[in-house]
Amino acid sequence: MKHLLDIGDLDAAAIVHLLDLTDHMVEINRRPMPKVPALRGKTVVNLFFEDSTRTRTSFDTAARRLSADVMNFAVSSSSVNKGESLRDTIETITAMGVDAFVVRHSSSGAPTLITRWTNASIVNAGDGWHQHPTQALLDCYTIRTALQRPTGFDGLRIAIVGDVKHSRVARSDVQAFTALGAHVTLVAPPTLLPPDTSGWPVDVSHDLDALLPDLDVVYLLRMQRERMRDALVPSLREYTARYGLTPERAARLAPHALVMHPGPMNRGVEMAVDPAELPGSVVLQQVTNGVAVRMAVLFELLGSGSDLPADTETGTRP
Repeated sequence: MKHLLDIGDLDAAAIVHLLDLTDHMVEINRRPMPKVPALRGKTVVNLFFEDSTRTRTSFDTAARRLSADVMNFAVSSSSVNKGESLRDTIETITAMGVDAFVVRHSSSGAPTLITRWTNASIVNAGDGWHQHPTQALLDCYTIRTALQRPTGFDGLRIAIVGDVKHSRVARSDVQAFTALGAHVTLVAPPTLLPPDTSGWPVDVSHDLDALLPDLDVVYLLRMQRERMRDALVPSLREYTARYGLTPERAARLAPHALVMHPGPMNRGVEMAVDPAELPGSVVLQQVTNGVAVRMAVLFELLGSGSDLPADTETGTRP
């Protein structure tokens, strides 16, 4: 792998390989000193043109735990505000000596475009409505560990509920979940679905209540109002009444069912119950797993070999 731009570029075997590698990174993160010299001498640049808390922080943490040097590019205080083009920004930073860019951008396709202007590896950390591949990987890892599905998701029934139309997470998750064998249903009002889902390997439903008892995973999406130009639902109250996870709906879930959310969460809208009170909530585990998954991705792209360093205290390898 040179780049990670689109989860669709990975087949099931490649996804499972990265999830297996994530197992090793989880072991590293459990050590008293969760740091290894695997990427010592490498430089990773976090280049975020959109606001982010979880993704940017977890990539920063992941790179540092692998001993890479990290540059965090602050767009708000950069020459971008003086009119510098994206290409000039990339070429300028590349000239400083960079091995990987982690890129978030509001324009779909921007990370792919950047590959033309640098020899560094590019990791897509979210581009427009298009893709968010590391979120899909961490979601797969969370399901795999919580439901003990190490080799695949055959037979799992997953509902992705909410604003699918504007969600890069939904697009990446659909590709990853179905590649591993899951049956995925998109649940939303028609106005929050893509105009055409005929090419998606999914079912579509407008009735969450009819699906709830049979689901293994309920994946909730927030209303991305910053991407909306029109009022797509009559009111948030009505949306919650039909598609929000209320206490009554949570009580109808199967005992083993997982509740997931990529964050940030709109409490009282799509999540109308405290997730901390749900036995099946793995929302915080998704955040924890995000660091390990992003460590695996960076190691896969930049690591010099297949072996991870041993624990310096015990001499054991993951």
